Amino acid sequence: MNILILTGKFGMGHWSASQSLRQQFLREDPDAEAEVLDLIDYAMPSASDAWYKGFSLLVTHGSGLFNTYYKMTENMEGEARPPFEGHFVDKLQDLLEDRRPDLVVATHPLCAQLVSRYKWETGSALPLVTCITDLSVHSEWINRGTDFYLVGTPELGELLAEKGVDRERIIPAGIPVKAEFKETPHNRGGKRRHLLIMGGGLGLLPKKDKFYEELNALPGVKTTIIAGRNEKLRERLAGKYGNIEVVGYTDRVHEYMASADLMLSKPGGITLFEAISSELPLLAWEPFLQQEINNARFLTRAGIGVIAAKETEDCLSAIREVINDGERLEWMADNMRRLKSQLEENCLGRILAGLSVTKGACA
Repeated sequence: MNILILTGKFGMGHWSASQSLRQQFLREDPDAEAEVLDLIDYAMPSASDAWYKGFSLLVTHGSGLFNTYYKMTENMEGEARPPFEGHFVDKLQDLLEDRRPDLVVATHPLCAQLVSRYKWETGSALPLVTCITDLSVHSEWINRGTDFYLVGTPELGELLAEKGVDRERIIPAGIPVKAEFKETPHNRGGKRRHLLIMGGGLGLLPKKDKFYEELNALPGVKTTIIAGRNEKLRERLAGKYGNIEVVGYTDRVHEYMASADLMLSKPGGITLFEAISSELPLLAWEPFLQQEINNARFLTRAGIGVIAAKETEDCLSAIREVINDGERLEWMADNMRRLKSQLEENCLGRILAGLSVTKGACA
């Protein structure tokens, strides 16, 4: 089985989900070949950096414009037509002729749109699985020629069906995370509460000293801050406070989650499902991008987390309130366990088995 996973680095969530899917496919079929490929970089190698920098500038400095466009197109009729579609489809055809995959998985809507367009223009029966990495069902994800949609929750599956997608094609599988988040044993319940703070891949964390001084003074609380690639912040905080541990970029996030009682983070889709897999209650910074606003609504609706205002005092107040409420923490962890029980664990094996049957019938 040859599997091609197409994505784009518009934020690292899509890339992370792709790598997790690759891991899951190879666990299901150790003899399979599974490749993750950045389609934008493949199709436009000299311009992909400009695409990604432009997107970063838009969401950082033009979030209002981005959110307006997102909401205007959320329930649009008809399929989205990406810019430079003809060029992308030509390059996609070259790629597919070179790799000859048995299955294509798209973890970014642009990739799903382009594979759909390729199938429509060529009449190809190449199976396409779209993995929706948001906790909402924006119409940009919905494309003809999609054989299966992997969605985060049964609730999202219902919303997708309401938009006309055949329920038989919808699989509530959760947003993909690495197996380590599901398998690492929990190490909680010590004398001190353990707060984990994640700043995202770039280490987007508060700059004011007062925030860290008051964190350090929280009675009975140890704090671990993962600063990501923000080396300046890591160097500034490292060793400065007795009750705060600071680490930079790490591949051991699953271990930190397994030992924490509460996590403060941005409400990105991947981060939410890493926490759900780890049964780690969430305190989410108030978001400003529409996808993360939708994610925040989900976590409060599902009873797995609380939203904290960005202002230093309000955020600290939320930390104090939640981390010292053992019953509330256990209630949120129970809701995470309940949510996990609603997800289809072996969906990738079922998809691969179906493809094997089809290939055998065609042989």
